[in-house]
Amino acid sequence: MKLKGRTALVTGGSRGIGRAIALALAEEGADVAVNYVASEPAAQDVAQNIGKMGRRAILARADVSDYPDTFRMAQDVLREFGHLDILVNNAGINSDKTFVKMDHASWRKVLSINLDGVFNCTKVFIDQMIAQGYGRVVNITSVIGQIGNFGQANYAASKAGVAAFTKSLAKELAGKGITVNAVAPGFVETEMLAAIPDKVRNKLLEQIPLKRFGTAEEVARAVVYMVSADGDYITGAEVSINGGLLM
Repeated sequence: MKLKGRTALVTGGSRGIGRAIALALAEEGADVAVNYVASEPAAQDVAQNIGKMGRRAILARADVSDYPDTFRMAQDVLREFGHLDILVNNAGINSDKTFVKMDHASWRKVLSINLDGVFNCTKVFIDQMIAQGYGRVVNITSVIGQIGNFGQANYAASKAGVAAFTKSLAKELAGKGITVNAVAPGFVETEMLAAIPDKVRNKLLEQIPLKRFGTAEEVARAVVYMVSADGDYITGAEVSINGGLLM
């Protein structure tokens, strides 16, 4: 139980990679707050599974792009748990269009959740982590933020921004007992990938040296490594989990 006695919050924790991370943290002994916006039944399912492991789970509803709502959520979580040790900024969306067809609303929607949301969630918990002299922050970025992608200028910009934010914050907080890292998944078997036509999926597989998509559980295990004592000497890193798509 690498995380026994620790508390964690996973944003976008009701499905996909976030769900896998929340469950993996609980499996290692952490109590977990599951953030969600609209998918309450899915979040409740995650919480129930965490409860079956003998760990405590709470639902933490908030729109991470809304700072006041995020601040309110943080107060609720701190009141329930008493403190927060681990923050996983996973919540994210995409709204794909070529740049010529991309309107300002699509740009702002993606940036407000994917980038502003990371700022908001980190901001509302960081003072408490500094006060306790311990914290682990992991931001979920993407291979798209590293290589770009057709029709994803907004998504790529948001994830690249999170990577730069991660490095800057890691330098600021290294002397305060807090590490800040990022995990950059490639194409992972989630609902988002399942919506891609088979023809496109096959083209993607041709570009991946390992000839398969990743799993949410593989990403989750990397997060567990970074927030446990095994990863105490890692900060400012962006770990790529992409099957060799980017080398």
